[in-house]
Amino acid sequence: MTPTLSPAIPQAGDITLSSLPEILAQVAAGRPVLVLDDAGREDEADLVCAADRITPGVMAMMIREGSGIVCLCIRPGKAGELKLRPMVEVNRSRHATAFTQSIEAAHGVSTGVSAADRVQTIQCALRSTLERSEIVSPGHVFPLVARPGGVLEREGHTEAAVDLAVLAGCAPAGVLCELMNPDGSMARGAQVQAFARAHGLLCTTVEAIAEWRRRHPAAMC
Repeated sequence: MTPTLSPAIPQAGDITLSSLPEILAQVAAGRPVLVLDDAGREDEADLVCAADRITPGVMAMMIREGSGIVCLCIRPGKAGELKLRPMVEVNRSRHATAFTQSIEAAHGVSTGVSAADRVQTIQCALRSTLERSEIVSPGHVFPLVARPGGVLEREGHTEAAVDLAVLAGCAPAGVLCELMNPDGSMARGAQVQAFARAHGLLCTTVEAIAEWRRRHPAAMC
């Protein structure tokens, strides 16, 4: 079923955007949403959901419809807790995306690549009582470390995923995967809108999340 949109719906090019309360309700319910960044940045749409709400079904959708590179977006404290090292010593990527070494659950998975296995890895990584030996590297889940200030410090999908999870009352971690077209190109504009309508998903932007945070400074507390 396509979610009901609010009467006053802002537009981002060819894409209909939903209000942040509508987006947060979806995130809290374990539904993925589409998050777009600026056309002058990556100009991409990512499928994003709360890490502690993800299911094998949602994970399968991300793998099937996205790039296949599924990322677990976490705060620096969680990265330190997991003793995750940066993927490289000097990050020369265009937007300084903070990849760490990839991870896998040490137990309860087979090859680690299936939707259920990746969910198991994420659930394992989120546990507060985790022993480091329960997570191994390399693996099929790619952690990304968000900046401490979230989208107000860096307007990236990584920070957007964590901020959405927190604002929705979930654990401070998100899962994302870039949306792709069937031909392997990145989905943009009307392609994102068509995908959203076909799957009943809501859309927002990194800037909309940042603006919400600026207007509601206590929301992240």
